[in-house]
Amino acid sequence: MRGFLDVLQLLKRFGIFIYTGNQKTDIEMMMSELKELYENGLIMQEDYLPALLILKSELGKRTD
Repeated sequence: MRGFLDVLQLLKRFGIFIYTGNQKTDIEMMMSELKELYENGLIMQEDYLPALLILKSELGKRTD
C-alpha cells in the first residue's frame, strides 16, 4: 500500500464509497470503516496497518 488512492481502492473492493463533502470527515469515516473490516477479519493486519497510517497522515494534512 503506497498512498491514499490505494486505501480508496481497498475500501472500494468491499463496496465502501465515502463522500460527505468534507475531506476531514471522509477520512475519519474511512478510518472507522477500515477498523470494522479488520475487526471482522475481512482484511489482514498487513493491509490494515499501512492503510491506517496513510489515513492518519492524510488527516494531519487537512485543516478543514
